[in-house]
Amino acid sequence: MFAGPAVRKVRREAAMTQAAMAEALDISPSYLNLIEHGQRPLSATVIVRLAERFGFDAAKLGAEDVPGGLAGLRRRLADPRFADLGIGAQEVDEWLQTAPATAAAFARLFDAAPEGRADVEGDAPEVAAVRRAIEKWRNHFPDLDARAEELADELRLAGGDLYGTISERLRTRHQLGIRILPADVIPDRLRWLDWHARQLMLNELLRPASRTFQAAATLAQIEAKDEIDALIAGGEFAEAAAARLFERHLIQYFASALMMPYGRFLRACDATGYDLLLLQRRFGASFEQVAHRLTTLQRVGARGLPFFMLRIDRAGQGSKRYAGASQSPLVDGDARCPLWGVHEAFARPGEVVADLVELEDGSRWFTQSRNVAAPGATGGGTPARFAVCVGVDAKVAAPLIAARGLDLMRSAATPIGLGCRRCTRTGCVQRSAPPIGRPLRFREGERGVSAFDFAGD
Repeated sequence: MFAGPAVRKVRREAAMTQAAMAEALDISPSYLNLIEHGQRPLSATVIVRLAERFGFDAAKLGAEDVPGGLAGLRRRLADPRFADLGIGAQEVDEWLQTAPATAAAFARLFDAAPEGRADVEGDAPEVAAVRRAIEKWRNHFPDLDARAEELADELRLAGGDLYGTISERLRTRHQLGIRILPADVIPDRLRWLDWHARQLMLNELLRPASRTFQAAATLAQIEAKDEIDALIAGGEFAEAAAARLFERHLIQYFASALMMPYGRFLRACDATGYDLLLLQRRFGASFEQVAHRLTTLQRVGARGLPFFMLRIDRAGQGSKRYAGASQSPLVDGDARCPLWGVHEAFARPGEVVADLVELEDGSRWFTQSRNVAAPGATGGGTPARFAVCVGVDAKVAAPLIAARGLDLMRSAATPIGLGCRRCTRTGCVQRSAPPIGRPLRFREGERGVSAFDFAGD
């Protein structure tokens, strides 16, 4: 764990010199200096000593004042509006290391700006607050995973399929029966828990994986209430709506963890090369449920690959965006590059569309996308469909069965941007708008392949 600014803050609050703090931690002053400047990670021993000798909550060492951390700050400063400043990666690193509070202030102002907010573009305030809370935890909640794994083991001992054992537990332990109701009786609901009638009512349109998920979510509301309430309290949300949204996310997180217990799921990922369709069948889950679960595998000592997940509709609007530990800029904002293969999934139902893409900063991402149907109801008579995408940094994508045979760092990759307003690639025939901060340029008697020619190319 690299947490130089947090350690420096502890030392300054204690009014200690580096030499004095190093002595208290039983390390050398030079080693402490390297830690504070982000050149050495914190060992478990040093974390324990900080907690014991300075009364510091070790969990806060992983917290980031700048949403998205260093990668998030770099993405904001890569905005076309700052292109003429020539800000280098090392300069950004030094800023975050030496003045994290001012970097956090910049991030807040940037995110609040009407033109291209980096992390919460287009989000309502409540949704933005929940997104920040999830990002702070990198969508990994250890207490929920541990409780879900313990409960999953209990249910396995009871035998039978998971849906059946959950149903039996609800009936015997909580006096709740399950009824499957016709779609015209509850047309606008997937799940309805009626405490007065002691019944959980599920929409008949739910597929088997979704039916299990909704039953597991009900169990989460009851048996993981203490863990969920503690996480909500720690979020310190200003709006009640934000707290309720966060609660819903945590309930669904627990349901997913119950269907795909951490240890068993991670071992299956390693054994199958993260074969998405095989994982889906093995755990009786949907493609979307597996995709979301992949973003949560960050248990200390047993980490999976750092995936991100994105769900978009036909218009390219993102309804789910989880960066996990990937820190990928591809989940930012609500604009997508039309050249990215995630859009092709709509035209290829049933297939997993793999794509190797390269961003303007040279980073490469290996993504897999699939067209999925909504879990239950339809909208206005038209079936609701989405494209669900999971992706991982190409540098660590070699274990994926879908990437075997590819030279991920040398093979041809699709050059994409982060939406036309944030992309400065020239000569793109798909461009629908000029980038922010670049004035349009017109050459007499010429017409380029792009509708927009702009300065600074």
